[in-house]
Amino acid sequence: MIKAFIILAALLSGEAKEKYNVKTDESTVEWIGRKVTGQHNGVIGLKGGRLEMEDGQLVGGIFTIDMTTIENRDLSGDMKGKLEGHLKSGDFFGVEKYPTATFVITKAVPQGPGKYKIIGNITIKENTEEIQFTADVKEEDGKIMANADITIDRSKFDVRYGSGSFFDNLGDKTIYDNFDLSVSLVASK
Repeated sequence: MIKAFIILAALLSGEAKEKYNVKTDESTVEWIGRKVTGQHNGVIGLKGGRLEMEDGQLVGGIFTIDMTTIENRDLSGDMKGKLEGHLKSGDFFGVEKYPTATFVITKAVPQGPGKYKIIGNITIKENTEEIQFTADVKEEDGKIMANADITIDRSKFDVRYGSGSFFDNLGDKTIYDNFDLSVSLVASK
C-alpha cells in the first residue's frame, strides 16, 4: 500500500518524467536574419536546458540561450565585429542588460512517429510570447535528438532597429521582423 502511494505521488508530482540534460557542446542554434538587400547568418550558444520525456513521449522542456554568444558566420574582419557588436547592442538584443533568453515548452502534441507540434513561451528582453513550431524528436543510444526550424517576430520583443513595423521610409535599409532559427539538440540523462 505504501509503495503504491509513493508511485502515485511521484506520478502526480511529475517525478515520473525522465529528464534529459542538453549537451551544449553537441547542440547548435543557427540563425538567419534578412533585410531588403540580403541576409546574414550565424550561431548562438545554449547556456543549458533539458527535455522531459514520459513513456517515450516528449512532454516538456526548458532552455536558456546565452545571448552574449551571438556570432556572425558570413562576414569577416571589421564587418563581422561591427555586426556582432550591433546585434548585441541596445538597438537589437541588449545583451549587457539581457544576457539570456529562455524558452519553456508548455505543450508537446504528438503529430505522428517522432513529430511534435511544440507550443511554448519564449522570453527575450523580458518580453514573453507564445510560439508554435514542429519538431522532430528521436531517442538513439540513450540520447534524445531534437531538430526544429523556428521563425520568430523580433518586433514582439522590443527589437525595433530598422523595422518597417515601427519606422517609415526605410527603403532598402529595412530589416525584416522575422528571423529564423534552426535548432539541433542533443540531450542525455
